[in-house]
Amino acid sequence: MKYALLIFSGLLAQVLYAQSSVGPVSFSVSFPVSKSKVPLDGRVLLILAKTNKPEPREQVSDAVETAQLFGLDVNELQSGQKVVVDGTSFGYPKRSLTDITPGDYYVQAVLHKYETFKRKDGHTVKLPMDRGEGQNWRTAPGNLYSKPQKIRINTGSRQSFSVVMDQENPPLDAPKDTKFIKHIKIQSKRLTEFWGRPMYLGAHVLIPAGFDEHPEAHYPICINHGHFPSDFDGFSETPPPANMDTTDYVERFKIHGYKKIVAQEAYDFYKKWTSKTFPRMLIVEIQHANPYYDDSYAVNSENLGPYGDAIMYELLPEIEKRFRGIGKGWARFTYGGSTGGWEALAAQVFYPDEFNGCFAACPDPIAFDAYTVFNLYKDKNAYYAEGPFRRTPRPGQRNYLGQVKVTVEETNHRELALGTHSRSGDQFDIWEAVYSPVGPDGYPKRIWDKLTGAIDPTVANYWKDHYDLLHILRRDWKTLGPKVTGKIHIYCGDMDNYYLNNAVYLMEDFLKSTKNPSAVSEVAYGDRAEHCWNGDPTQPNYISRLRYNTLYIDKILKRIDESAPKGADVKSWRY
Repeated sequence: MKYALLIFSGLLAQVLYAQSSVGPVSFSVSFPVSKSKVPLDGRVLLILAKTNKPEPREQVSDAVETAQLFGLDVNELQSGQKVVVDGTSFGYPKRSLTDITPGDYYVQAVLHKYETFKRKDGHTVKLPMDRGEGQNWRTAPGNLYSKPQKIRINTGSRQSFSVVMDQENPPLDAPKDTKFIKHIKIQSKRLTEFWGRPMYLGAHVLIPAGFDEHPEAHYPICINHGHFPSDFDGFSETPPPANMDTTDYVERFKIHGYKKIVAQEAYDFYKKWTSKTFPRMLIVEIQHANPYYDDSYAVNSENLGPYGDAIMYELLPEIEKRFRGIGKGWARFTYGGSTGGWEALAAQVFYPDEFNGCFAACPDPIAFDAYTVFNLYKDKNAYYAEGPFRRTPRPGQRNYLGQVKVTVEETNHRELALGTHSRSGDQFDIWEAVYSPVGPDGYPKRIWDKLTGAIDPTVANYWKDHYDLLHILRRDWKTLGPKVTGKIHIYCGDMDNYYLNNAVYLMEDFLKSTKNPSAVSEVAYGDRAEHCWNGDPTQPNYISRLRYNTLYIDKILKRIDESAPKGADVKSWRY
């Protein structure tokens, strides 16, 4: 009787599964000749969502509420030619169309365009060049897309849906100069040579009050590293309207009216910047979006090219020339958070004589033996902690209570659906593009199998020698130590959403142990603070993250007073 019930239960489960499963479903995606008379290369992205507000393309994310995504590479796709997305197409979070539950959906397709680069190293690659949007496939000018259309996927029947990408993202306007914010763009000789086509670097420069009235003054410079800035952020000459809508709600901070708070902070910064007591200096946000990401990580890379040298020896001198920078290492500082935190520390490590201090907040992994939640050198798999009888998924994001939002595997599979060959324009792929050697096909060598998570130890060792900042400091302390002592400041929340505090702990242990010379460094943690905590224990994180441009000023001035060489200009800019 017991076994009969088990057999009956199994048969019932099979019947119920058959009733709820879909039949062979496919989508044919195309674009009309009115959108392009020439064949196009790129990645076709098909999105399914349960609502069209916002559009399905805006709903793809790491959140549990994410829309469903499928992706296919296309080469020389002609107008009218149909790209078929079916059960064999790779998807996220469901792997296949056959896993989709029957029901009503909104469908939308996007063609993320690629162009061909013939690089100096002899490789020819197809990549999505940034078009002024900061490597965002949703909004990149020239990308084709379809209007959302409602469909119904039925149970058990064969269905085919046609999707036509007859819309196109418009070009973006360049930011305009104001009294205090200036914009600069140069063609980089180094990057143009590497990529085999004109390549540019840009910057948004905040100039001090009294700049025109004091032509004799030359200024220290602070580079505020971070993700792609469409314009200088967090500075406004006008206060927020008194009747500004405050119904917006930010779940992360559990607060209403955050947009008005942001606007008020921007205006408060303007008032400080123009006050008589605020130090006069230049603050720079760099634009270095590239074919892989919204910025270059400000270092030289086999796959991205010599961005570190191009920024250091082409862009920075031009900024200092145009805006009367002092142009000496003792008068240069760098700071930033997250990606910008890693870049700030990397700039100090790779160009130790060129900067007089870095302030690295919540930096991307600065030690790869704590590469978020795993050891890149000892662990065999990035997605799972593996034992003889169990595989435990590795968490990818958490909140301050430790509740997991997404796993490392899920985030990487979303990236894989967005783009093969490290072309997703997202986080794990850019680390791979920056840190990896070039593979035989011209694209970055995989640090791990994107599908399974199996780590390649050969690539990991390359990463270690070239970009593991802790390893480099430890290895080269005899020569680097005297050049960076007193210059390193690191801040991180101890509940960082991406587990970035793990690597900071290891860096702190090393910096405390240094001798001949001592590091004379600063490492601080925010209790229960999440991502972007930048060293201010007196303010909630949602406020301190808006104050990068004022938070480190006192420490910068103290450092200048202590280290400026004899005869240095420490007065012309203090008016």
